[in-house]
Amino acid sequence: FPHQYTEEEAKKLGVVGWVKNTSQGTVTGQVQGPEDKVNEMKSWLSKVGSPSSRIDRTNFSNEKEILKLDFTGFSTRY
Repeated sequence: FPHQYTEEEAKKLGVVGWVKNTSQGTVTGQVQGPEDKVNEMKSWLSKVGSPSSRIDRTNFSNEKEILKLDFTGFSTRY
């Protein structure tokens, strides 16, 4: 899962947070930003991902409005 694609996309959209691959072959993480940008990032993660990744199913949960961002940038964790 080449992380630089995800980080570049997040930077382009202006969202912050993180993503991480789990041992079950899924991706977990948090994305924060303006609702429309978060939705664009979700759509990108569901449909595009990175060139070598295959995404079968995406599950977005715990969505809520926040007053401030908890992250300053976007990163991938290992």
